[in-house]
Amino acid sequence: MIDPDKHLFLRDELSIHLEPQVFDLILALVEKMGRLATKDDLVEIVWHGLSVSDATISARINAARKAVGDTGRAQAIIKTVHGRGFQLNVEVKKTEATAQTPEPIRSDTQNIQFTRSSHGARIAFSKSGDGPPLVRVAHWLSHLELDWHSLVWRPLIETLDSRNTLYRYDQRGTGLSSRELEGADLDAFADDLRAVADANNLDSFPIFAASQAVPVAIRFAQRYPERVTGLVLYGGYAKGRAVREAAQGDIDEETILGLIRAGWGKADSPFVNAFSTLFMPDATPAQLASFVKMQTETVSPENAALLRKIIDRFDVSESLKSVRTPTLVIHAISDAVQPVEQGRILASEIPGARYVSLESRNHVPLPQEETWAQMMHEVGLFLDG
Repeated sequence: MIDPDKHLFLRDELSIHLEPQVFDLILALVEKMGRLATKDDLVEIVWHGLSVSDATISARINAARKAVGDTGRAQAIIKTVHGRGFQLNVEVKKTEATAQTPEPIRSDTQNIQFTRSSHGARIAFSKSGDGPPLVRVAHWLSHLELDWHSLVWRPLIETLDSRNTLYRYDQRGTGLSSRELEGADLDAFADDLRAVADANNLDSFPIFAASQAVPVAIRFAQRYPERVTGLVLYGGYAKGRAVREAAQGDIDEETILGLIRAGWGKADSPFVNAFSTLFMPDATPAQLASFVKMQTETVSPENAALLRKIIDRFDVSESLKSVRTPTLVIHAISDAVQPVEQGRILASEIPGARYVSLESRNHVPLPQEETWAQMMHEVGLFLDG
């Protein structure tokens, strides 16, 4: 059943969360009542006539099939008519909103637990979704509970755990993990990753890492090559800003630290707004507000500054050639936090790595961007392979 007025989609009487474009795509197929919907039809209805790639359409079709319990191989519900478009093979009940219509509910949950890492650090981790394991390496601004409901991070979590059992954790010093930073360095953060993998009896698994989590993932893959089956590295770097030569558009460490010290966690501070905008200049006001709110809950101002100093000194440049794990490197071309040159270094130095560039200026991936579908499509293809 699909209810356009309440943006509600039910399958087997269970509410399924859908991204807006996926909902609109399914609704468009329903409106056709079994007739063919061409790609032009879908572009006009779902993307309002904007130019989109075949990969973007394919990614949304795959998500729609997942929502209705179909697959690209079976095509029992959503059929591809090659060279022409798509067709719905079953009847879907469309209803108007009524007082008796149930409100959407989450059909998934996360299970939060704790483990111990080096220096006695307590590490909070969570498990959600179903399927083969995938570990998302912690980064410096995360909180397992807040991320679960975040306008910024929730879409990424939903996408990753829709096809995998997703393991996430808060690194030491942040979120639900120990706030102490004794002994915190690159090896300690790799220890946190190992502790989470060991606590979940994960012998081998692929890794999704973003930003400063990228050098952590590389260090882990170097130390435990037999445990890592694949690396997805988004917006990362080989050398932190404090130990690399400044590239064009690269923001120096003192500027970042100055913004943190001046307004960390203050919603009305122009400094923290400027800091947040660096990470996602195309965010909506609601997404920016969510990002700012997470700051006070995730890490103290003192730890935020200290962590930035630590991660800005990560250097795995000498380790790249020794990585033998299949690797996908993705980087936004106009990323202001980690310059695109760092992504190109990763891809060129890691043997056999595949490189994908995104026409974006956001360091944090945003679901409303055209490049979001491209990124998720590439990640899905890589993990399937």
